[in-house]
Amino acid sequence: MKFAWFNWLAATVLFIGLVLVGTSFLTETDPFGKPLTEWAGLPQRIASVSTDRSYAFAGEMMDLENTDILERLDRELLVNAYYHSSTLLVLKKTKRYFPIIEPILKEEGIPDDLKYLAVAESALMNGTSSAGAKGVWQFMEATGKSYGLEINDEIDERNHLEKSTRAACKYLKSYYEKFGSWKLAASAYNMGGPRLAREMEVQRATTYEEVNLNSETSRYLFRIVALKTILEDPAAFGYQLLATDYYPPFKDCDEIVVSEPVPNWGDFAIKHGTDYRTLKVYNPWLKASSLTNKARKTYTVLVPKVEK
Repeated sequence: MKFAWFNWLAATVLFIGLVLVGTSFLTETDPFGKPLTEWAGLPQRIASVSTDRSYAFAGEMMDLENTDILERLDRELLVNAYYHSSTLLVLKKTKRYFPIIEPILKEEGIPDDLKYLAVAESALMNGTSSAGAKGVWQFMEATGKSYGLEINDEIDERNHLEKSTRAACKYLKSYYEKFGSWKLAASAYNMGGPRLAREMEVQRATTYEEVNLNSETSRYLFRIVALKTILEDPAAFGYQLLATDYYPPFKDCDEIVVSEPVPNWGDFAIKHGTDYRTLKVYNPWLKASSLTNKARKTYTVLVPKVEK
C-alpha cells in the first residue's frame, strides 16, 4: 500500500514538473520578442527576400512578369543573401578592387554592372578553378593569351588585376557585338560564345529569356544580378559594416620598373625594403621566384613605400 502511494506521489510530481517545464518553453521568447511555441528549434527568423521592385543588368531590364525569370532571380537572391561568410568577404574586398576595376570599365566603354561578373566568377579572389581558369576574371590559359595576357612559367597576368580587367573588357565587348545584349554577352562569357550561338540556333531563340541553358549558365546572370543588388545596399540584407571593416586598397606604393632579369625576387624584395611574401601579395602575377626575362620586357612591380 505504501509502495503504491509512493508511486502515485512520484508520478504526480513528475507530471507537475513536465507541465512547468513545458509552460516555460511556451512562454519564453526568441531574440526578436517572439514566443517560442515548440520544444526545440533555432532562435532565428528566416525571411524571404522581396522582389517587389525592378531589376536590371547593364541597362537591360529583368522581366519579372515572366514567372520563370522571377523564380530564378528569387533563388539567387536567397542563396547569396544567406551565404553569409562569402558575401561578407566580398563586401570587405569591394573597396580594394572596385576602385581599380571601375575606371577601366569606363575607359573601355563597358557598363559598370560588369564588375559584378568578376564577383560571380571569383568572389574577387585570384583563385584557380577545377577547369584551370585563373584570376579575378577567371581566364582559361588559351583565352587569356588570345587577349594579350602573358602566361608562362614565370609570369601569369591572369592574376594582374589591371591587365586582366582590360582583357575581360575586350572579351565581353566582342560578345556584345556578336549577340547585341549584355545578358547574352555575360552568358557567353560563362559557357563560351560558340556554344551559346549553337544553342540559340537549335532552339530558334532570339533573346536571353527564350534560350534554355545548362544549369550553371542558367543561374549565372541571376547570380550576378543578385550580387549586384546585395552589394549596392548591404544593410537592406542585414550586413552591417563599419568603414574600418573594409579591406583598404594598396596605396602608398613605389612602382619599380624592371627590364632586366631578376635572379631572386626575395633579394629584390629585401633591396626595396620589403619581403618576399609582401612582394607576392602586391604582385600576384609574379609566378616564380625569379625572372629570366630573355626578351627584356618591361614590367612594373609594386612595392610598399618605406617610411623614412
